Amino acid sequence: MIDITLQNFEAELIFASQQRPVLLDIWAPWCGPCRTLGPLLEKLEEAYAGRFTLAKLNSDEVPEIATQLSQMFGVRSIPFCVMFVDGQPVDGFVGALPEAQIREFLDKHVPAGEALAAEAEVQEAEGLLAEGDTEAALAKLVHAVQTDPANETARFDLVKALLEAGQVAHARAAFDPVAAQAADTITPHPRFAALAVWLAAAEAPPADTAALQTAIAANKRDFDARYALALSLLAAQRFTDAMDELLEIIMRDKTWHDQAARKAYVAILELLTKPAPKPTAEAKTGTLEIAGKSAVVQSDPLIDQYRRKLSMALF
Repeated sequence: MIDITLQNFEAELIFASQQRPVLLDIWAPWCGPCRTLGPLLEKLEEAYAGRFTLAKLNSDEVPEIATQLSQMFGVRSIPFCVMFVDGQPVDGFVGALPEAQIREFLDKHVPAGEALAAEAEVQEAEGLLAEGDTEAALAKLVHAVQTDPANETARFDLVKALLEAGQVAHARAAFDPVAAQAADTITPHPRFAALAVWLAAAEAPPADTAALQTAIAANKRDFDARYALALSLLAAQRFTDAMDELLEIIMRDKTWHDQAARKAYVAILELLTKPAPKPTAEAKTGTLEIAGKSAVVQSDPLIDQYRRKLSMALF
C-alpha cells in the first residue's frame, strides 16, 4: 500500500499503473465508511498477491486530485475507489461495498496470476535474447505460453525466436494455435500474419537460387522467379535482400498475383519493427494530468528507409 501525494502521484499512480493495475482509495479521516473499507482493501491487496497495488489518497490533504477524479466520474461522496490501468482511470466504485462485490470489481481489471507470471517471463526472455542467450530465452517463452496461451507477445516472441534458431517444426507447432488469427480475411492479426509469411518461406523446399537469378537476368519481369527468390532470402533471414527483390516486383506491377509482393514486403517490415511501448503519462506541478500520451518509438533508420521505398513505389 502506498499513500498518494502531489509529489508522487505521477510515479506511484500514473506510471506504476502501466506495470500493474493500481486501485486508488480516496478517503478522509472523518469518514466512517472509509474506516470500514480501508482494512478490507488492504486484506484484498495481500490476498491478490501483487496482482494489483493499493494506493490511498486523503481527500482533505490532496483535494486537487480527489476533486478532479470526482468530477470526472460524477461522484460527490467517499469512500470512492478508482482503478488505474495503463496510466488511465478506467473504472470505479463508491461506498464500503461487501468483499464479494469488491472482488468482482477487481477481477474485471486485475490480471489472473497466470497472466502476470507469463508477462514477467516474457520480459525476462526478451532480456536474455538481447544478451544472446537463446536457449534460456526459449525456455522462458515456452513456459510463458504454457502458462498463459492468450499472451500474444509471448507467442510471437517464441515463434520468432524458434525461426531465428532454425527450429522450423517447433515454430510451426507454436504457431498453429493462432494460425486462424493470421489467416482471418477481415481483421488478420498483423504480427501473426507476418509470422505466417516467414514460416511458409522457411517450410518451403530449398530453392535453386542460381537458377532463379539466371531466369531474372534473362527477364526482369519474371516475377515468379523473383518472388521465389525473395521468399528464399526471407527463409535465410536476409530480410533486406528479400525486400529489395519484392520491391522490384512492386515497382513494375503493384497488383501482381493479388499484391503478393506488397503483402510479403509489409510482413517483413512487421517482423523487423519493434512493438510500440505502452503510453506514458506526464504531470504538471500542482495539477493532475490524467490523459496519457503515446510514447515515441525510437526510429530505426533502416526500417524508415524501406518504408519510404515502398511508399514511393506505390504512390
